[in-house]
Amino acid sequence: MRRGLKPTGRIAVTGPESTGKSWLSAALARHYNTLHVPEYAREYIGSLSRDYRRDDLYRIASGQLRREKDLLSGASAFLFCDTELIVIKIWSLHKYGECHPWILEQIEKQPCDLYLLCDVDLPWEEDPQREHPQLRSYFFRWFRRELEDYGFSYCIVSGRGEERLRNAIRCTDEFFKNP
Repeated sequence: MRRGLKPTGRIAVTGPESTGKSWLSAALARHYNTLHVPEYAREYIGSLSRDYRRDDLYRIASGQLRREKDLLSGASAFLFCDTELIVIKIWSLHKYGECHPWILEQIEKQPCDLYLLCDVDLPWEEDPQREHPQLRSYFFRWFRRELEDYGFSYCIVSGRGEERLRNAIRCTDEFFKNP
């Protein structure tokens, strides 16, 4: 890091399916006049002419990290990441009963500074890439447990629309306030 430059805080917007992660990460980036990393899995899975498989999750994870790395230098004080590798870990364990060791290693090696865990208080929105509307509360508890087990800093973000955004801004500002 060059002298006098403030490091960019990486903030993950994470949680179960259909909890507003994509909208929230883009809205936060606009609020803070910075960049956000779209969810690479959406693009990757959308380009497949088949159902995704276990080995695709490794490719998705490496693509997500590559995108984060590419955008980090252009971000201002924060880089908001629409999803992160704990999502891939949970999905892999749920669907296949195992997770690629590289993904597990990267979670510990490259944690985000703050995780905004999206609550399941939004209505489910149908999407061809979403799979388990009935398991959102189950997955929410799993995400919370993972964040706590890793010892990562997180804040639960709830509310609809602008209220959700205000709550996420409050969490971010409180976490990154100057001592």
